[in-house]
Amino acid sequence: MTFDDFHFEPEINEGLVAMGFEKPTPIQEQTIPPILDNKDMIGCAQTGTGKTAAYLLPIINKMIRNANWGSHISTLIIVPTRELALQIDQQLSGFAYFAPISSISVYGGNDSSLWDQQKKAMVKGVDIVIATPGRLLSHINLGYVNFDDLQHLVLDEADRMLDMGFYDDIMKIINYLPKSRQTLLFSATMPPKIRELTKKILKDPVQINIAISKPAEGILQAVYMVPDGMKNALICNLLKDKDDVKSIIIFSSTKIKVKNIERDLRHLGRKVQAIHSDLDQKDREDVMREFRNRKYQILVATDIISRGIDIENIDLVVNYDVPPDAEDYIHRIGRTARAENTGVAITLVNDKDRRNLQKIEKFLGQPIYKIPLPADL
Repeated sequence: MTFDDFHFEPEINEGLVAMGFEKPTPIQEQTIPPILDNKDMIGCAQTGTGKTAAYLLPIINKMIRNANWGSHISTLIIVPTRELALQIDQQLSGFAYFAPISSISVYGGNDSSLWDQQKKAMVKGVDIVIATPGRLLSHINLGYVNFDDLQHLVLDEADRMLDMGFYDDIMKIINYLPKSRQTLLFSATMPPKIRELTKKILKDPVQINIAISKPAEGILQAVYMVPDGMKNALICNLLKDKDDVKSIIIFSSTKIKVKNIERDLRHLGRKVQAIHSDLDQKDREDVMREFRNRKYQILVATDIISRGIDIENIDLVVNYDVPPDAEDYIHRIGRTARAENTGVAITLVNDKDRRNLQKIEKFLGQPIYKIPLPADL
């Protein structure tokens, strides 16, 4: 199958060519037709399967075909984090580059000009709003957000939003929306809370399941059994001669650990940058952009970017701490081996985290290879 099989409008096809999209991924093949047919849908797919394009492309196509843009909010996309909102907005800009469709990403921050920009767009009229729940509710509560003409509601990373405690906020937002609309829900997992949500907000949904919570086949997974006090030394040992590895992400559970890892790698002479909650939004965006542009070889991050950030061609993912559950592990290592590429995922395990490792291995249905520590450690 190619994108020609969807019979998109010429503006969409031009955008796909400009972005280098050649053939749809499995989730795009299965979800685009029912979305074009105005069906409600539940899409369950792991990170890196192309689900953002799976809903953006048919929505934009319908808007172009129906000349449905200009002075009202046609589509609302609700996401868990500002990083995901920005990523979707960037992809949207590419897909709709040849179409007169406007968008705004709505997320929190201390910059008053950011608030004013968001307010102005929603008051004046913007076609697509990509928003985090809390910030959107703050705008809604001031009375100037009009959803009367809304046609599409998308909940992306729905399981993550519920894990972060956004259920009540989501339901409050939905109460402001027209009952006659198309609703699309995307989630990496389908726990009972998600099932409950879908029953409340979707009508006879089509259900699409793509490789639920399984790591990509191209990921080489391995584990080091190592005490906390030796983890930084091990990372420095592993990376000291890795000039040929172009792009590395190290995930850690706290910003203090992130800062310490960054410091030790800088002392080693590595090109490294960190991203954590102490950085303001502009600085975080700068770090992400520079990492995508390969200005830095290594990104050290808290879990804030473990889901929902589309960074291509990551060669190595390191879990400095064992993720708390198997699904988080899948999402973290899903940063590598994307789009049928290969990659390596290494997890550092102390005695306390052995039980979490066992849960992950049980979930995967197989043990993860244990690498002996280097002789000098």
